[in-house]
Amino acid sequence: MCGIIGYIGNKDAAAVLMQGLKRMEYRGYDSAGVALIDNNNGIFLHKQPGKIAELKNSLKYNTVSSNAGVGHTRWATHGEPSEKNAHPFVGCKGTFAIAHNGIIENYKALRKNLKKKGCVFSSNTDSEVIVHLIESYYDGDFGKAVRRALSELWGAYGIVVVSSLHPDTLIAARNGSPMIAGLGKDENFVASDVAAFIRYTRDIMPLQDNEMAIISRDEVQTKTLEDTVVSRPIETVDIDLKKIEKGGFNHFMLKEINEQPNTIRDSFRGRILLGEGLPKLGGLQHIAKRLIKARRLILTACGTSWHAALVGEYLIEELALVPVEVEYASEFRYRKPILDNRDVVIAISQSGETADTLAAIKETKKQGAMALGICNVVGSSIARETDGGIYIHAGPEIGVASTKAFTSQVVVLSLIAVFLGSEYCLTKSEAKKILKALTELPDKVKNILDKASFVKKIAEEFNTCQNFLYLGRGYNFPVALEGALKLKEISYIHAEGYPAAEMKHGPIALIDESMPVVFIAPKNDITYPKILSNIEEVKARKGKVIVVATEGDEQMREIADSVIYIPETLHCLTPILAVIPLQLLAYYIAVQRGCDVDQPRNLAKSVTVE
Repeated sequence: MCGIIGYIGNKDAAAVLMQGLKRMEYRGYDSAGVALIDNNNGIFLHKQPGKIAELKNSLKYNTVSSNAGVGHTRWATHGEPSEKNAHPFVGCKGTFAIAHNGIIENYKALRKNLKKKGCVFSSNTDSEVIVHLIESYYDGDFGKAVRRALSELWGAYGIVVVSSLHPDTLIAARNGSPMIAGLGKDENFVASDVAAFIRYTRDIMPLQDNEMAIISRDEVQTKTLEDTVVSRPIETVDIDLKKIEKGGFNHFMLKEINEQPNTIRDSFRGRILLGEGLPKLGGLQHIAKRLIKARRLILTACGTSWHAALVGEYLIEELALVPVEVEYASEFRYRKPILDNRDVVIAISQSGETADTLAAIKETKKQGAMALGICNVVGSSIARETDGGIYIHAGPEIGVASTKAFTSQVVVLSLIAVFLGSEYCLTKSEAKKILKALTELPDKVKNILDKASFVKKIAEEFNTCQNFLYLGRGYNFPVALEGALKLKEISYIHAEGYPAAEMKHGPIALIDESMPVVFIAPKNDITYPKILSNIEEVKARKGKVIVVATEGDEQMREIADSVIYIPETLHCLTPILAVIPLQLLAYYIAVQRGCDVDQPRNLAKSVTVE
């Protein structure tokens, strides 16, 4: 959510900032703006609600000579989307401007005090207090003013500050919201996402919490908020620009759905020793003994990653006989969980920056339990904060609605389940069978994708419906939840996922001729006969039935209105295949309804506030 890009150098700052904002457009936003250090007239501010393209179009009529500035895309937390609430914000004297990601929890008290001192506020946001604080503390020392202001803030922030009084300097800081410096030649950058400046440099220096960076065109100096210089090595990121472009697809989401044969393969590449019947998990090697001896595992995540965690619970408990609990990260630290050094908490996050999941990790470590991570972004906060973990290697995921990250997360959880199972109860031949089946999944996913046109036809039949019900049992209950989430995220259709057996305990009251019900019903499911009964119950109430079934299951064709077939695989790996047609169904329905698939309303890609 929210994107920040700061630049100082020899190029046209407006052009650099606009391109950086465009690269972060996928994160979700409702307004955008830039603050430029005008080489002739102080700070030039231009912002408005709506899309970046509209901002760029209106900006081109302004002739500003600038080589430094900050840009921002906003996802509303305080104050409706409007020009006055869009970032950046300028202080009363017009000499400082800031862009902010995060939430300032004590902004009301700060705002009240600042008003008493004569500050005039132009927005309804929490963020504006920051620039007024900096301005009020300024006595000629830019860095000191920023440090004093930040010392008064409660909450999360990633900020970039510019000043017409110091046109050769940007200052950035972070606490709980990502901020990364990018090092170029005779120019430097800072952003909340490396995608914003990857066209110009791959050399980066991520800030840690409670740190600030003083940035000129020749140097990036990192300090603590106590003004102690921090030495940190420069890192090099490896991102292929083609991976953050659509590559001929109409939407990033469709591209990412179609990338899954490759991303699934990348998630297990080099991690399967088929001859030995063992997974090779280098990121867990140094803590393997403690993981093996854990009395229980707690998987914590949000959204789609939480659904992957639910699949992980089934996998680990069945294959390794280790007790597993799944927790919403947003609830974890507030319910006073009971943990000790015999517990292992595994945090799952695509971005590695999810604020609630990071908070769960901190609570875990505070109580002496071990924290592991499963995430996609190398060098992310979760990767740095945990004791060990595994990258899913899915590559950049631009579409707000997660697709390829889910399947890669489930693959990694399958590897962990086999790893633990091999220590406890899985025979070598059983482990080999599962690992071999994993290696066969990319081709089977390709088989499903080749039939996408059939899913598109089903979408045409049901795209005007206002409600959907998704039902599955066992491993496929989380798939039902994920299918429902995808549909409501991007098409704005109300959809709910349930265990199929729970239909009779309430949801059946909703079923009539206008209610499509999607069943995930692979034939290798031991509850298959029960699913058949559930389908008949829906049909008896004139509900429309869509079934995801195993290839060759003619019985389903006889009773369902529409059947989407998937290849057969091991029961425990079915979720990886079953979710693909549900992703496609959601995508095609959303497109046919004219929805903004990649940037659905009100949603953000990386939720960096609690």
